[in-house]
Amino acid sequence: MAKNYEMAILIDFYGDMLTEKQRSFLEYYYNDDLSLSEIAENEGITRQGVRDAIKRAEGQMLDMEERLGMAKRFAELSEGLKDIIQYSDKITQYNLRHGLSKEINDYSLEIKTKAMTLLET
Repeated sequence: MAKNYEMAILIDFYGDMLTEKQRSFLEYYYNDDLSLSEIAENEGITRQGVRDAIKRAEGQMLDMEERLGMAKRFAELSEGLKDIIQYSDKITQYNLRHGLSKEINDYSLEIKTKAMTLLET
């Protein structure tokens, strides 16, 4: 399951850099959950041909990720934004318990809103 998730993420990041056929095979296999035989039948090629194309495309995407690190960086940024949202909530709670500064509350809400917006894009 972890490999399927990793490949689905890499398709999102690097799929446009593959040939249309490679991208289609990967999407059928990882996103649509078709078997190699089903893809081969739909495309009119051998099961081995589909497997070879998928393995080549996987290798290319893994190489691109190793060189560029876009998926890893995205995951790190997402985790950082989630942390910022949690810290903003903690600041708001602390502020409510210890003085209720309107400015702190407003800034904390602004930080949380911006982080949530960035996380959604």
